[in-house]
Amino acid sequence: MIKITLVAGARPNFMKIAPIVHAVQSKQKEGFPISYRLVHTGQHYDKKMSGDFFEQLNIPEPDANLGGGGGTQAEQTASIMVAFEKELMANRPDLVIVVGDVTSTLACSIAAKKLVIDVAHVEGGIRSGDLSMPEEINRMVTDSITDHFFTTSEIANNNLRKLGFSENQIHFVGNTMIDTLMANMEKLKRPEGEVFDGLIPGQYFVMTMHRPANVDQEEKLKEMINAIMEGTQGLPVIFPVHPRTAKNLQNLGINDPKLYMTEPLPYLEFNYLVKHAKGVITDSGGITEEASVMDVPCITLRNNTERAETIELGTNELVGTNPQNLQPYLEKLMRDEWKKYKGIPYWDGKTAERIVDKIIEIYS
Repeated sequence: MIKITLVAGARPNFMKIAPIVHAVQSKQKEGFPISYRLVHTGQHYDKKMSGDFFEQLNIPEPDANLGGGGGTQAEQTASIMVAFEKELMANRPDLVIVVGDVTSTLACSIAAKKLVIDVAHVEGGIRSGDLSMPEEINRMVTDSITDHFFTTSEIANNNLRKLGFSENQIHFVGNTMIDTLMANMEKLKRPEGEVFDGLIPGQYFVMTMHRPANVDQEEKLKEMINAIMEGTQGLPVIFPVHPRTAKNLQNLGINDPKLYMTEPLPYLEFNYLVKHAKGVITDSGGITEEASVMDVPCITLRNNTERAETIELGTNELVGTNPQNLQPYLEKLMRDEWKKYKGIPYWDGKTAERIVDKIIEIYS
């Protein structure tokens, strides 16, 4: 029996883990001796991480919740490591699978390796080159002790080769986030509420912002939002507001009638909005992947990205954090002259199947 422990610490992690759960369940039905435990580290306490969330993704509630949320980065890392070590000692697997680049990814990798348990990193090898991002530290440390990498792009493969990892450790499989998107494309649904009822497909924008470089300085945030509202030429801008951003917005007195600030939205509703938008303006990494595959123009308000394939082959453009850079990009988008999605290899909805097939090959 191959025993796997799947680790998730934040909402995006579960979207990346869900297809792997489904692929393991599929192999179990075929009679393969493989089992899994789903561990939620509790890194993000989020009221939207309710039964509805797991129902939307069609995955069971986690087998364990480590309750590792709150505190500083170091406190969170330490509490997750302590709790995950106990989980592994009580339920020792052959392989721990971590995904993405959150604190849990780093903490659980270290705990597993100290107990001499193999670690596989889904989304291994991606890099932004920006050491001011906690996520970049998490990626670098996790990859330095990982046994097997399940990668999303040839760019990630080359990053790992440069670090000296062998070809039999690097498995180019694609992107499980896109598996989830494709599996749910027919289930996407318009959010309920007056704000959303009047939206015309292709005649509104979706915006998200949460990174400190964009939201922590109030004047800069105000300037950025003003530049966005000017450049979108009177089209509605839907802005599901991250709690971090909400605090800073309260003091700014921004009341443009076309800016609709909403609560964070569930997965199916948010991606419905993205799919039908004229464009997306964001500082998130994952949204650039989803927007690219749905062929929706995407503007990224960052100076670097760990997902360069969304720029080379997708619909994403890196604009930076200076509000004055926005205008020419928005003008191009408004003229409908944006680049089209070219297709990213293996972003085809079958990544999780490839991951589970490879695990069976390695551990049988």
